[in-house]
Amino acid sequence: MVAPLTSRFRRGELTLAGKVLLLQLAVIAFLLTAVGVLSIRQSNADFAEERGVQMRSVADYIADLSPVRDPLEELATDGSGAVDIDRVLAPYADRGVSLLSADEVMVVGLDGTVLAATDPSRVGQRAELGDSDALAEGRGWTGDVDYDGERAVAGHAPVISDDRGTPTVAIVVAEVTYPSLADQVATAAPDLALFLGLGALLGLAGTWAVSRVVRRSTRGLGTTELAHLADQREALLHAIREGVVGVGTDGRVTVMNDAALATLALEGGPDPVGRPVSDLGLDPHVVALLSGEGADVRDALALVGSRVVVFNRRRASTGGRGMGTVTTLRDRTELVSLQGQLSSNLSITDTLRAQTHEFDNRLHTISGLVQLGEYDEVATLVGTLTRHRAEVGERVAKRLADPAVAALVIAKHAVAEERGVTLELDPGSRLPAQAPDVAADLTTIIGNLVDNAVDASAGSGDPTVELWIHANTEAVHVRVRDNGPGVPTDLREAVFVRGFSTKQEVLGGRGIGLPLVRLICTQRGGSVVADEAEPGTAGGAEFRVVLPIGSSVGKDGLS
Repeated sequence: MVAPLTSRFRRGELTLAGKVLLLQLAVIAFLLTAVGVLSIRQSNADFAEERGVQMRSVADYIADLSPVRDPLEELATDGSGAVDIDRVLAPYADRGVSLLSADEVMVVGLDGTVLAATDPSRVGQRAELGDSDALAEGRGWTGDVDYDGERAVAGHAPVISDDRGTPTVAIVVAEVTYPSLADQVATAAPDLALFLGLGALLGLAGTWAVSRVVRRSTRGLGTTELAHLADQREALLHAIREGVVGVGTDGRVTVMNDAALATLALEGGPDPVGRPVSDLGLDPHVVALLSGEGADVRDALALVGSRVVVFNRRRASTGGRGMGTVTTLRDRTELVSLQGQLSSNLSITDTLRAQTHEFDNRLHTISGLVQLGEYDEVATLVGTLTRHRAEVGERVAKRLADPAVAALVIAKHAVAEERGVTLELDPGSRLPAQAPDVAADLTTIIGNLVDNAVDASAGSGDPTVELWIHANTEAVHVRVRDNGPGVPTDLREAVFVRGFSTKQEVLGGRGIGLPLVRLICTQRGGSVVADEAEPGTAGGAEFRVVLPIGSSVGKDGLS
């Protein structure tokens, strides 16, 4: 589906790699601009530090000159010489400018008025002293001042009088204006251009490499295409009626659609995506089917609660790199129920076949005796057969009041006899008449367990199958025991969830019995367990069933 989406959405739209490239270029431009601004700020800081020291030196030098100090002392003492002070001090201010390239040198009186300056237009005006405390405290100062929007680095030095009564008579101010932005760029242009050029080239190379990686990872798709693909993926996953579960190589769930949540009975709980499969509270066999490593799984079935689910697991990979597994789930509960009915029908067919075979043998014997004229032998044989059948039916009917179950046990007795196996109904068995649905489940359970027991013990010495059935007001208890080879300890759980058959095998009557028994028990809230027929021995198997029935037990049965 990628190709149609690509052709549909790519027209007139940048790919994700192209957008990443533009974004990276914008970031590089921003960074280069920031570097340039920081460089200029650093240049201004260096300028202020270096030229501030120089301006302070100029101010100290002029303030310490006797030709400057003496007229200022006279002015501070009696005000004489105020008219000529500018003419007297101007040459010394000009000398400060020529000494260390100061832009402006001024002598400022105690009232903040400019007494003399290299720029005559400032004489008589208020001096811009910034945060200086040189006039008030009589101490030198260095810092920035503003003149009509222009910043300058200034150095202030007090003019100290020999008269201790008035120690400070004026201050000398030396200033140099900060270079303009154009001048700073022009000065730093060669180095700045080199550094910015190298940064731009490296950034472009890195951006191009990143865009290539992104293009390869996204198959050249744009953001709109990726969004549409993600939306379609979500819509398709949740629209599928089959469950889909994705598990990563770390054993964590990466994808689980609505059907899988319902099938695994995880609806309403915490979101399973991102959690380990082993933490979802599932049966260990189901966990192994979802997250197991190794070969793919095809049509493996397991019980999930009361559901029979078929699992198909395949490994997922891209570019030769494993990404985990994808498992599909199909609910086959209804199909298994139909298979159970088919199994019951096959069991009845086998019973009828066995009885037909037995009757054929008896009829052949009677026919031979009649042809030989042995009529007394015929009467004796018929009487013996009648008594045997009557005894079997009487023993069963005495203990089992439910007609369906009693008829099944009588029929299974005939099948076992045909195969040379003795089927014994325990004298302690008691079963009242049951509701039709309970009776149907009991016939399926007992039929499958007895058939398995007869198959298992048929080849052993003195093959015997023991059946015990007992019911109370809450549940029916069934125990089937044989003297066959038994069930290995490590398979006593696996026999209930594995071995489901294909359709052809089901027609042969194999594979579905024990899982079907557990399914029926689970649906009614009961249980079935496999154990040894004789604890501590290695021979024979025993299956115990508890089938809850509630108030469905008949009131006319035996207690």
